[in-house]
Amino acid sequence: MSSLFNDLSRWQYLLTNPVALAIFAFQIWMFVHAVRAREWIWAVFIFIGWIITAVLYFFLVYRATPSSTRGFELPGAYNRKRIRELQAHIHHLDKAHHHSQLGDIYFQQGKLDLAAGEYRAALERDATDLDTRAHLGQCLLRQKHPAEARPLLEGVIAENPKHEYGYTQMALAETLTALGETTAALKVWQQVTMAHSYPRAKVQLAELYLAQNQPELARPQLQDVVTDDIHTLPFQRKRDRPWVRRAKSLLGQIK
Repeated sequence: MSSLFNDLSRWQYLLTNPVALAIFAFQIWMFVHAVRAREWIWAVFIFIGWIITAVLYFFLVYRATPSSTRGFELPGAYNRKRIRELQAHIHHLDKAHHHSQLGDIYFQQGKLDLAAGEYRAALERDATDLDTRAHLGQCLLRQKHPAEARPLLEGVIAENPKHEYGYTQMALAETLTALGETTAALKVWQQVTMAHSYPRAKVQLAELYLAQNQPELARPQLQDVVTDDIHTLPFQRKRDRPWVRRAKSLLGQIK
């Protein structure tokens, strides 16, 4: 099975060989994903290459593709062992910070309903914790409840404008955008980009400029994202990949 093209001319062989059919289906899956992700070089080599190319793409690109919350990550790692540890602590001690930490893990995994439940449980035990309030606000935003997220995020920023290095401000800007308050969102994004160089902030600020027909203001923000990506550490490049792609796409539209 040297290429997708060759396989397409061998339907009888594919239909009578389950292993070959499974390999062919896997190649098609990876090829379609590469095209949708605009990974053109990978797509070409998957199309003309051996199955090993599709396997490499699966591990190097597909599994590294950010989930719905990966561009919006919270600090901290997660794994099954840590979940079990926190569940045990909650069972025996029932402390607010244990619920909050478990909520962070669920958030990172994209399990937003579980995350929100843990954050609410944490606030029932300690309603003053800034991190929990901010993270619940981010979680509600991802659940498409911006009206509920807004007072939580605004309250945290009122107490600490620099909370979590601007991440809470970014969540507030996204919340305001979701609520249709683009002027207020624009001001928050400008504050974030003055203090930080996050691609997430620059791209969304540029999108608001473009929505206001101001490409001359959007272009430098997008160019900064593309230029900075070359000098970014590998783990940051993986995290920021969706924003860099959006920046390149938007630049192509306004040139």
